[in-house]
Amino acid sequence: MSNLRQSNQRLVLSLLAGAIGMFAFGFALVPLYDVLCEQLGINGKTKNTAVQHVAAVDNSRLVTVEFVAQVQPGMQWQFGPTVKRMQVHPGELVRTHFDAKNLSNQASVGQAVPSVSPGKGAAYFNKTECFCFNQQPLKPYENAELPLIFFVDPELPSSINTLTLSYTLYDISAKLHGGASQQGAAK
Repeated sequence: MSNLRQSNQRLVLSLLAGAIGMFAFGFALVPLYDVLCEQLGINGKTKNTAVQHVAAVDNSRLVTVEFVAQVQPGMQWQFGPTVKRMQVHPGELVRTHFDAKNLSNQASVGQAVPSVSPGKGAAYFNKTECFCFNQQPLKPYENAELPLIFFVDPELPSSINTLTLSYTLYDISAKLHGGASQQGAAK
């Protein structure tokens, strides 16, 4: 009977260790995925910091860049690109902007999250200045012109002729310390 008890205890300990190991792996998977996507430029994630422009312009090639914008459901803002599509030479420094308007009678703060498709092209889309690097506080009914300066790396594979830059704007007012009214008044 004691052999059966020892065997059951080993089984329970093995199952418990397996469950703890699976939990730890699942917990570590999200940061590992983020690091992998950032390093490989997959899943459409772009760099979250400004890049210095040093690329030579490739005048022999044109790449179409499309701009798409959406607002988090329930957020009372208008948000969109002033130009929906443009053709650029790889290495060319391009300036454009997005327009935002707070449609509500309360100050709020937005944060744009970018992605590029195809995902393989994200590693070649570089922003030297982007409104997505900062929070965007807007007072009630206030408009803002949100700048974007970018270039497409000349090393972009020749199989990619179109890049789509998509921004989703999120209301982060509730997440900020002090609330949106202080942020909007500080602007």
